[in-house]
Amino acid sequence: MRTTGWKRPSWKSGALVAAALFAGGGGVLAVEHPAMSDAQMIASAMHAAPARVAKGATIVAMGADGTLRTLRKGTNGFTCMPDNPSTPGPDPMCMDQNAMEWISAYMAKKTPPAGKLGLMYMLAGGTDASNTDPYAQKPASGNHWIKTGPHVMIVGADPAFYANYPKSADPDTGAPYVMWADTPYEHLMAPIK
Repeated sequence: MRTTGWKRPSWKSGALVAAALFAGGGGVLAVEHPAMSDAQMIASAMHAAPARVAKGATIVAMGADGTLRTLRKGTNGFTCMPDNPSTPGPDPMCMDQNAMEWISAYMAKKTPPAGKLGLMYMLAGGTDASNTDPYAQKPASGNHWIKTGPHVMIVGADPAFYANYPKSADPDTGAPYVMWADTPYEHLMAPIK
């Protein structure tokens, strides 16, 4: 089954995306890799979330043309994507419908929908990313590149939600912090290890 409306970005960034989408930091979603079977992509995607969430999630993979292909239909409103073998770290991610809308807006460089709080899991960690530039493609002077371990993300919250969390350009990634602070894509990163 092909899903329309999602197109692979022409730029490459870190963790978000990852999943996807993407991940706590970048813009490349998991792209289907010819060396991975559907079963391997499903197994990879299921590492993104707690077992109970992953078990009932829809699993999708992005084709080279940017369209999403459903590998397994789910029942719980979450969508998971497998690792992207073309990036240096594990990027499987799993998100609820509001987070899917948020990431879609991010990828299209549009303002995310207001009033739609979303949850993303990246329990296998994510590719490194800039903490200040949502579209940075690689480390550069002043873009505050960070390393991201296993985490969950809260996206789409009202700006007041983020007020009590650190917004440092160089955060302690071992504690909750706001990534991409003061941009339309600010979100809470909450490490789990």
